[in-house]
Amino acid sequence: MPVWDDLVGQERVSEQLAAAARDADALVTAAGTDTAPPEASKMTHAWLFTGPPGSGRSTAARAFAAALQCVSPDRALGGVPGCGFCDGCHTSLVGTHADVEIVRTDLLSIGVKETRDLVRRAQLSPATGRWQVIVLEDADRLTEGAGNVLLKAVEEPAPRTVWLLCAPSIEDVLPTIRSRCRLLTLRTPPVDAVADILVRRDGIEPPVAAAAARATQGHIGRARRLATDERARARRAAVLKMPLRIEDVGGGLKAAQELIDTAAEDAKQLAEEVDVKETEELKAALGAAQGGRMPRGTAGVMKELEDRQKRRRTRTQRDSLDLALTDLTGFYRDVLALQLGSGLAIANTEVQDSLERIAGGSRPEATLRRIDAIAACREALDRNVAPLLAVEAMTMALRAG
Repeated sequence: MPVWDDLVGQERVSEQLAAAARDADALVTAAGTDTAPPEASKMTHAWLFTGPPGSGRSTAARAFAAALQCVSPDRALGGVPGCGFCDGCHTSLVGTHADVEIVRTDLLSIGVKETRDLVRRAQLSPATGRWQVIVLEDADRLTEGAGNVLLKAVEEPAPRTVWLLCAPSIEDVLPTIRSRCRLLTLRTPPVDAVADILVRRDGIEPPVAAAAARATQGHIGRARRLATDERARARRAAVLKMPLRIEDVGGGLKAAQELIDTAAEDAKQLAEEVDVKETEELKAALGAAQGGRMPRGTAGVMKELEDRQKRRRTRTQRDSLDLALTDLTGFYRDVLALQLGSGLAIANTEVQDSLERIAGGSRPEATLRRIDAIAACREALDRNVAPLLAVEAMTMALRAG
């Protein structure tokens, strides 16, 4: 299966990347022969993939990285790089290729130190592959200092290095960086296309896939999680009950506390799964005897790991809250569609009675104010407002309408 098949509903982007991969292959091939490289190449050294959450930014970047490393013999017969089966494609997609560095963070930001390490790697020639590829999945989380470090590498790249940056929008990346990248904008995939790939690639039953794709409005990752994770479905069901629970102040405050507690539980579960393993592995690497004391001089390293784990728990809690707020926004979007008689497909059909009750008991202006209140809560969380305070303020605004 060609690597482009994973780009759901992104035909135009797939065509652009395939053309660039073809020219990139010709450039590398020409470098080792007397053949002249293509005059008007569609290949460049830095790319910026933007699009709404769930559009498949990182999937597109990984597919392009695989195509750049493709070693299929069909290329010599006119085949497009990116077969999906050769060693170059397979190892790039699963993250084990020596010359493909995939960078994602489970923290709130990417700092200067991590970025300098990436820049140093980018200066190296490919070890075994055709290109040195750096995929930065969270380019929007670069601090200002980290962005300035990256700028130098993007301005003066090594001959066989390619940067693939991913961000929700061009505004999330420094102007000096985005001006040196070729921009590719992905769209939200159609609901039917998401349901189809859940059936074909993940083996999910068609009715379940269709319901998950409709509920998440084309967000591929969330749709897969909703279709396969019972806990995710239970949490979403609880969030969709919130609009009926905030008819009095006490109910609103209780719902806010439960939302925070659920997000904290998500962070705790991740910590239980990951933190203990990380800590034990680091202790073993530092030479600590099992059950014994740590060697002298290692306290700083252990403290750094603890700080990282704490930041990761904060990020996990915020991500869980943001997911709940996204579901809540979708609920009121459906309410607004009913109030306006727009004919738009309802995403949350499982709570149709609640949607109709709230739609009939309020006006569209109130629904818009409620959607604005949810957006204000998300912005407050981004500004590090105490989560409980931000969510309580939102529930009171939702109650007021």
